Amino acid sequence: SFPAYMTHWVAPSPIAEHSLGLLESIKVIFGGSLMEHDLFDSMTMATPLDSIKTGLTQHKTIDEIRSGAVFGSLGGVGWEWVANWYALGGFYLLYKRVISWRIPVALILALGVPAGIFYLSNPDHFASPVFHIFSGGAILGAFFIATDPVSGSATPRGRVIFGAGVGLLTFIIRTWGGYPDAIAFSVLLMNMATPLIDHYTKPRVFGQRGHHG
Repeated sequence: SFPAYMTHWVAPSPIAEHSLGLLESIKVIFGGSLMEHDLFDSMTMATPLDSIKTGLTQHKTIDEIRSGAVFGSLGGVGWEWVANWYALGGFYLLYKRVISWRIPVALILALGVPAGIFYLSNPDHFASPVFHIFSGGAILGAFFIATDPVSGSATPRGRVIFGAGVGLLTFIIRTWGGYPDAIAFSVLLMNMATPLIDHYTKPRVFGQRGHHG
């Protein structure tokens, strides 16, 4: 273990190169930078889904929230292009028959249809289905997470139910839950239901009669 490092504040490397005087320390605290020409390594901000949820709690409309700089034409600025590339990769997996089409299609429909219904009923309070699909991890989850062959359903009908369950849970948690995005939680919840889904959607063996046959 490293008790000294764990119990002391460690200065960032540009500041640790030399000791700071009183005036330099004040400059760092109030100016935010030691050097005049320092560059940013990164910037952090709320995600588009988080901005929507926070804005709705402040009694703003969807149009007022989406007027912010973080939003683009489909989802968030930059996020929508990431979703497009994820979709392109997903289509390639479908073309190569690495994954089945049932889970992605069922997931996107189960997310988009209820989102569209609520959006049409009250567009000031509910985000559009296009925004739901192109924001967060919806496309990533539809093609690369929910289609996991080990934890997902193995039957054709079960895959439809599994994908639809993930999409519907994602919409419910995003809209009324406390978490902005919900793909991970939805996939985990449906993974727990996979054995039950496979049990009731197991294809009948050829030549096998029903219980009353």
